Amino acid sequence: MRKWWPLVAICTGAFMLLVDVTIVNVALPDMARQLHTTFPDLQWVIDLYALVLGALVLTVGSIADRVGRKKLYLAGLVLFAASSLTCGLAPNVAVLIAARGVQGLGGAAMFATTMALISSSYSGRDRGVAFGAWGAVNGAAAAVGPIAGGLLTANFGWRWIFLVNLPVSVVAVALTLKIVTESRDPHPKRVDLAGMVTFTAAAAALTYALIRGAWASPATIALLAVAVVAIAAFVVAERRSDTPMLDLSLLKNSSFTAMLVAGALLSAAAWAGMAYESLWIQSVLGRSAIQAGLIFLPCAFAAFVTSAVVGRVMHRAHPRLFIGIGLLVIAAGALAQAVIRTESGWAVVIPGLVLVGIGAGLALAPLSTTAMSAVPWQQAGMAGGALSAFRQLGYAFGIAVLGEVFRGGLTQVAGSALAAPLGGGEAGAVMASSPRLAPLVHHAFATGLDTMFLAAAGFGVVAAIAVFTLVKKAPAATGAPSPAPESASASAEVVA
Repeated sequence: MRKWWPLVAICTGAFMLLVDVTIVNVALPDMARQLHTTFPDLQWVIDLYALVLGALVLTVGSIADRVGRKKLYLAGLVLFAASSLTCGLAPNVAVLIAARGVQGLGGAAMFATTMALISSSYSGRDRGVAFGAWGAVNGAAAAVGPIAGGLLTANFGWRWIFLVNLPVSVVAVALTLKIVTESRDPHPKRVDLAGMVTFTAAAAALTYALIRGAWASPATIALLAVAVVAIAAFVVAERRSDTPMLDLSLLKNSSFTAMLVAGALLSAAAWAGMAYESLWIQSVLGRSAIQAGLIFLPCAFAAFVTSAVVGRVMHRAHPRLFIGIGLLVIAAGALAQAVIRTESGWAVVIPGLVLVGIGAGLALAPLSTTAMSAVPWQQAGMAGGALSAFRQLGYAFGIAVLGEVFRGGLTQVAGSALAAPLGGGEAGAVMASSPRLAPLVHHAFATGLDTMFLAAAGFGVVAAIAVFTLVKKAPAATGAPSPAPESASASAEVVA
């Protein structure tokens, strides 16, 4: 067992950062009540972590190749622990949101180095076993997040979903210092700071505009203009850079471009709406945080089982079939959840959640392998990192877009004055103070959620069309099989 301790150290930190993507969802109502938040506040609590993680993971990987992967992994662990403590002690929502952004930075440092550390720690058959264990950790994190969030919130309060990271971080730091060996790229690339700044600015401005809404307002128009300018600047920076964080020539490959689109829209269609679904389950239906976590468990279980089956039969058919059909099943799962009515209980969404899990299980593994096999093997690491970044950003944008759709449904039925407290997690308090408003509250949530799930289904259909239209029927010839990632920039490729 001694040789597997480095894997334990690396996977401990990775598990923690991946759990924190979804652990917040079931704690949102308690946060809203205690911190007196608004609906956009709740969106930012979820979104900023994924946004920073997705925007910085590629560049941080390049930094790790230069300064040392172990060193940056440890720095990420410490920063993640410190920001988790700040989240747990946050006196108001502004501090909580800012700390979540710092958490994302620490998570990016860890995310960008884990697979490179595994690759440098193992070789041969052991490397394959280690990467298999890493994939299992990713799947487990997706399943554990809502359950862990529910248990901690119900028994100790929402702050403990962050404070629990402290002892885990201490263990991970101790194991990493003692067991994991340092590794660097002997020929590191220059860090693409211009690409990092412009890419981050574009993602942040666009997300802020989507969360803010009010499309005719000067502020929103200005944010959209900033996003467009930043995207243009990113394209110029990448074309001029000798060592770009994303080689834009890869986008000429239609299969690779389709994988980026599919990865982003899959995250938006499958996972982003669960945050608002959790608000309904807890604040309207009165279920506990633990019960909310258990309601989402069939989705994670279905994804886990389906992924295991797909891994054994994936070689029998072209991956675009698995990916395209998986996206269509996700769309069907979203549609199957768009059946909430005023009198509906939580059980009505279970069939749709199971379908979403099955669709994700069908698509995720082929999505990763297709993205990396569609490009020359020397750029497989960049391709995998880009896919991971797009998936995280897709989740962030999904939270923003579906949140705006959901809020529009609430406002349409309840009016803007009542929609604000409903979206802020105060539906239970509204119904308790005015029982006559209960039918209106149920109707408003049903309308908002149904409309939101229709939009999510649209994301899935568009992604499936992109896959079936753009992915080549025959696998691209890459010249050589992609090796296990040796650079930290390659290490961003994950299935979670």
